Amino acid sequence: MVTDLADDPVRGRGATTIADRVVAKIAAQAAREGLGAVPEGGSKPHASVVVHREIARVSVSLDLGYPSDVGRQCGAVRNRVRTRVEELVGLEVHEVTVHVEHLHSAHTRHATPRGRLA
Repeated sequence: MVTDLADDPVRGRGATTIADRVVAKIAAQAAREGLGAVPEGGSKPHASVVVHREIARVSVSLDLGYPSDVGRQCGAVRNRVRTRVEELVGLEVHEVTVHVEHLHSAHTRHATPRGRLA
């Protein structure tokens, strides 16, 4: 992302460049905030970002607990990512795609193993 500061008399001439990976880290942190808590045994959310001019497209991958309201949680993550990236970086976020990688159930984590034991 490049911000033109040529018309800003306080800051003077120049440009600010923010790397896509920095925007991705902000998006991942925002996803953690929107999620509330990472499920036990789950991974922290991670994000990738494509920026073209002043427009960002964000993809977030995360793990969710099971059972849960998947639609509500994904919506909360999507809204939080869009809001924080727009606030902190100043980019328009046209798309936030949420990929649920795994569902983690407390029942399956603590269940006894099935099958033959040696």
